[in-house]
Amino acid sequence: MRVFYLLHQTNIVFHVIAGSIALVLGFLALTTKKGGKRHKVVGDLFLFLLTIVIITGLIGVFVFGRNTFLLIITILSAYFGFSGYRVLQTKTNQPKLIDVSIAIIALTSLFYFLYYFKSIGMIWSPIIIYSTVGTLMMIIAYDFIRYRIPKKNYKKFWLYEHIFKMIGAFTALLSAFSGTVLENYQPYSQFLPSVLGTILQAGFIVYHFRKENNKKIIEKKVYKTFPK
Repeated sequence: MRVFYLLHQTNIVFHVIAGSIALVLGFLALTTKKGGKRHKVVGDLFLFLLTIVIITGLIGVFVFGRNTFLLIITILSAYFGFSGYRVLQTKTNQPKLIDVSIAIIALTSLFYFLYYFKSIGMIWSPIIIYSTVGTLMMIIAYDFIRYRIPKKNYKKFWLYEHIFKMIGAFTALLSAFSGTVLENYQPYSQFLPSVLGTILQAGFIVYHFRKENNKKIIEKKVYKTFPK
């Protein structure tokens, strides 16, 4: 029993340290130049630490019987991070076995979570549960629907999808952190980070959309001035 307790505490320590550093790196990734070397390095480290957070979180739920709500938060941040990384890696909506498989696994885990809550009753704030479940279902649904988008059209906005999902991973991590540390202020300590994340997603997408449009306008002017 003593060994089990020590293993549990060790798992928590790794989970908290990895999550805290990941949050710092996530913030740095938001503030560094997109596409630059520093952004890539910071982004890779963020995903590595997010993986540790996910693994230790799953161990906490299934091995040590921790808060099962952490399961859905863990799956949400994991799916956001994985899908966001895959978008950057492939830059296409061509169906891949690994992407479809992970989406199905995430969806199956979601159904398990809903079944679990139905069996024990609603013991956490409905706004947190419904918003978290709804967000995950929306992202998974989109990932299946996007396969129907013409490839030439998808090439125009894969970057925005990457931005949306990586900020989503950061936000889910922040929500889990603040909800745990500021437990007495729930549901606001979990809900408000999601609101912040939505604002960041919209802001960065609009910024890069305008940036791309301005770049195209400049290219057209240069072409008219110096035609080939």
